[in-house]
Amino acid sequence: MSSKPLNPSPVKLGIDLWEALRGIKSVRIFPKGAVLFQQGTPVNGVYVVESGQVRVLLPTAQRRLQLLEVAGPGTILGLSETMSGEQYRVTAEAADNTTVAFIARESFVGFLRDRCDCCMQVVRLLSEDLHGLYYKFRSISAHPGRPKRRPADQQLH
Repeated sequence: MSSKPLNPSPVKLGIDLWEALRGIKSVRIFPKGAVLFQQGTPVNGVYVVESGQVRVLLPTAQRRLQLLEVAGPGTILGLSETMSGEQYRVTAEAADNTTVAFIARESFVGFLRDRCDCCMQVVRLLSEDLHGLYYKFRSISAHPGRPKRRPADQQLH
């Protein structure tokens, strides 16, 4: 039996990797409600929450934003997009006054090229993120919400 919690926490940066990144990060402060990055915009780097909280939001088919998670200190945001070079897949918004460390994509990728040990930690983080998504998908699939009504011609009388 696994000792891991059923609901995994957001992927967090290890202290050794965090220390190694010290020289290439810049600190940014966002007031409550400010957008760190928006879904569909070009990736510019990763954000690590230092203090405060960030709401991670995904647009729904009805063009409303659905809360996926609330990320706290130590959580890294935009990692998979930074590694792939694709656009951000979600929107990140400060839930309160929030301080983040920002690392530009070029600096982050260059750093990983030179540091195999840190690169393997990033692979671990991406794997944990993927497993967290598997869990969320299973949870949603197990509880899909209200059953849909059958069309009138298919209802049982």
